[in-house]
Amino acid sequence: MKNHSNTKLKKRSGVPKFRTPSPFQARVFAVVKKIPRGKVLTYKEVAQKIGSPKAYRAVGNALNKNYNKDVPCHRVIKSDGTLGGFRDGAKAKAKILKKEGYLK
Repeated sequence: MKNHSNTKLKKRSGVPKFRTPSPFQARVFAVVKKIPRGKVLTYKEVAQKIGSPKAYRAVGNALNKNYNKDVPCHRVIKSDGTLGGFRDGAKAKAKILKKEGYLK
């Protein structure tokens, strides 16, 4: 079951239980929400902006747990310029970034 708010979904006794994002996830989501359409940041840049410059892998893990459509996690790429991961797959990420004008 997908939850499209900024929470984690935990199923318990058939009834979904919602939890808020961790403080780290909340900082990551806040930075990523500010990335404008047609622009990207790297996982490393997001980590630097939240004050944890070596936590770029943790940034990726946080974004992988994002179910909020308001957090454009597709706008975060690898430092080498490649797209990196995306829950819906690399083709979907490329398609969205192309539609937004980042990719040609």
